[in-house]
Amino acid sequence: MSTDRRNFIKNTALFTAGGIALPHLIYSNMKGKFPGQGLKLTFEPYDLQLKHVFTLANSSRTTTPVMLTKIEFEGFTGYGEASMPPYLGESQKTAARYLTALNLGQFTDPFRMDEILEYLDEAAPGNTAAKASVDIALHDLVGKIMDQPWYKIWGFSPENTPNTSFTIGIDKPDVVKQKVEEAAPYKILKVKLGGPNDKEMVETIRSVTNKPLCVDVNQGWDNKEEALEMVHWLKEKGVEFVEQPLPKNRKDDHAWLTEHSPLPIIGDEAIQRLCDVQGSSGVYSGINIKLMKCTGMREAHKMINLAHANHLRVMIGCMTETSCAISAAAQLAPQAEWADLDGNLLISNDPYEGVKIVDGKITLFDKPGIGIRKV
Repeated sequence: MSTDRRNFIKNTALFTAGGIALPHLIYSNMKGKFPGQGLKLTFEPYDLQLKHVFTLANSSRTTTPVMLTKIEFEGFTGYGEASMPPYLGESQKTAARYLTALNLGQFTDPFRMDEILEYLDEAAPGNTAAKASVDIALHDLVGKIMDQPWYKIWGFSPENTPNTSFTIGIDKPDVVKQKVEEAAPYKILKVKLGGPNDKEMVETIRSVTNKPLCVDVNQGWDNKEEALEMVHWLKEKGVEFVEQPLPKNRKDDHAWLTEHSPLPIIGDEAIQRLCDVQGSSGVYSGINIKLMKCTGMREAHKMINLAHANHLRVMIGCMTETSCAISAAAQLAPQAEWADLDGNLLISNDPYEGVKIVDGKITLFDKPGIGIRKV
């Protein structure tokens, strides 16, 4: 790519009064600047190795399959990722099938992001993590062309990022204590419940730390009255909110629990995409938005705006992921009340370096795109 063209692209990103141009404004100033070359998508499977056995209410695992994606265009490269824990129904095989069928080469202007991402979503039903992998790579690519991070493109203040919680999975007391020790740099702990030893889990953690806790039940409780009793007990133990306590299809029971609960009740498995947000008002106090559930950064951004318009609080969450997807989600963190972006901290083979946690707080750097590099 010529130096003149590269400088044109970078300088175009700085023409607004606030210093940052929106993608569609940049595109309008770049028509005719790109030749007929289209976007080039490649991908490869990768298995994340967990530092500890990861146990939820209904499953355990030591690895998480992911698909690493890459979009190349005019000398720039954007990186993306699909994380696919087995319980979500996607796999490296389904992701490969979906990604292979895409024809991104038909798009010769990466700034036409709405058009490209609508094509991705309509290409096949489901496949939300696979779609997110392309969405993230496209955002990374466009941010690099603009030479700006996405939190700046969206106009967010990086100092407004919340502390991230660190997840403690269901385990035996001695292992739980070890996990709490490893979480020493973090100011909030997220405790997985929904098993037969919920109170023991909390009491074990409370025996070694008085840090604020949040609780994720992953649909593990069944009775709303017993759930309410448990929430009252958790409040006494310094818990700040409870995530998806009952099965996701029990909308009326969640609404009852939210009405009577002394703590915020957060929807997770019940909230997948933008269409689920509107009906969550009055059912939950807030929602957990994950890029792998909602097809990526574009829809997550829309979900945050709609949630706040409906007086719902927002958590930015994650699966077990590399620093690629975590750094992508972190671009949205200044707009969230809570963050659970520790997925990369739970693995031992992260192929990227990106967003950092400094004194427990998500820290965004002035790096273009989603702010990552390969290691």
